[in-house]
Amino acid sequence: KLNDHARRRLVKEATKGHVITLKELQATITETGETVQTKTVAWVLYQSKLCGRVAKRKLLKRKNVKKNLNERSEGDSHIDFLKEKCLLANSKIELFGLNSKRYVWRQPGTAHHLSNTVPTVKHGGGRIMLWGGFSAAGTGRLVAIEGKMNAAKYRDILDKNLLQSAKDLRLGRRFTFQQDNDPKHTAKITKEWLHNNSVTVLEWPSQSPDLNPIEHLWRDLKMAVHQCLPSNLTELERICKEERQRIPKSRCEKLVASFPRRLMAVLAQKGASTKY
Repeated sequence: KLNDHARRRLVKEATKGHVITLKELQATITETGETVQTKTVAWVLYQSKLCGRVAKRKLLKRKNVKKNLNERSEGDSHIDFLKEKCLLANSKIELFGLNSKRYVWRQPGTAHHLSNTVPTVKHGGGRIMLWGGFSAAGTGRLVAIEGKMNAAKYRDILDKNLLQSAKDLRLGRRFTFQQDNDPKHTAKITKEWLHNNSVTVLEWPSQSPDLNPIEHLWRDLKMAVHQCLPSNLTELERICKEERQRIPKSRCEKLVASFPRRLMAVLAQKGASTKY
């Protein structure tokens, strides 16, 4: 139904680097005088090896790619380390205002290219915030954060929950804790608490959520909670804790085992993307 000129224009619009829907692409073709359905547009893109996929969030800077690869190049031995002794945690989950999925048209193997990603934001307008962690052994404690989060409150959360989570997961005292570089996480009082409690912290270069398996665990929780349609914040918190307990250990193990693949994806991105 489309001539070569219309096909080329369609592919060009879909790969410009901005998020565009099938409806918008259909309108673009209509401007050329052609009338097609959205399924025809999708089929043309598919023939050009372009598939609609959820855009990845936030890329690493070049210096941080190198730092990640240098520090995590031990392969299978690092998987064993994560399975046995690492507790990965994050201090943020936002519901009722969850960042919606953004779709892009891309070819296989280009998920981490700059043009196929969307930036992240510091604050997503959510209504409840939670802190939690997990390891290959399963999920740890989940804590509701009341009021504004600051370094003092974060330290108190660690004091009441981090060591207990490690104990519940049978990680022992010689475990390694992973957190991102949020200012509250790197504040002086936080570092002092971690040092005084002999907690080893995994060095984590800035802007690296794509490498952190816990992001997928948060997504699992958000999807499960939203299906329950909580009607108030009290019910929301209860459902979050219930659904968190239902996350199977096998899911946690799978996410931990995916760590080397994430590193390879970033390595491939570094070599393949000239825009990077």
